[in-house]
Amino acid sequence: MVPGVEVFLQRYPRMTLLPIAGREVLLEGELQFSATAANHPEISDAYRLRIAVPEEFPSALPVVEELDHKIPRNGDFHVNPGGSLCLGSPLRLLLKLSKVPTLPGYASHCLVPYLYAISHKLQFGGKLPFHELDHGRPGEIADYVELFGLQRREQAERAIRLLGLKKRIANKSPCPCECGRPLGKCVFNKKLAKMRRLASRSWFRALSTR
Repeated sequence: MVPGVEVFLQRYPRMTLLPIAGREVLLEGELQFSATAANHPEISDAYRLRIAVPEEFPSALPVVEELDHKIPRNGDFHVNPGGSLCLGSPLRLLLKLSKVPTLPGYASHCLVPYLYAISHKLQFGGKLPFHELDHGRPGEIADYVELFGLQRREQAERAIRLLGLKKRIANKSPCPCECGRPLGKCVFNKKLAKMRRLASRSWFRALSTR
């Protein structure tokens, strides 16, 4: 899982709209990009992708698969067991997407930073060029600890669970920051209020049980 890094997308993907499957829209095709990042070289590369865009977009994240197995299918390259790409922690990605809530915005701020890091690793070897989170759930929770400004993973897990509750119920619960006050009487409530605007309670409930 690769955390956020500013990458400048110079070319946008040309993709084909496939027939709608259920409540998703499928895009398939080659994404070509030229991008740079601070203290790292410009990289131009291309990947053939399938992107499943949920009906709830941009309040829910697309699922991306790389179709040609150019990216090795293992945790070292942050590919999930089912073949989808692990672009970062879902809440961090949703926060990025909320600032530019379009498919080009998703490509620029969520997808291309991951592809840039993977292309760098494939071309130059070694580790991914940016600070790398652990793959899977451990990396997600570590990122939420940082995102919420907390100290321990248990606190972050409680914060996510509270986001899945109705506000009036969550506000009566002990604050995850362990100040001893109910959430509704702690300044930490402002952080959760910001996150609540990003997605539905059901999205956060699903996130808490991943």
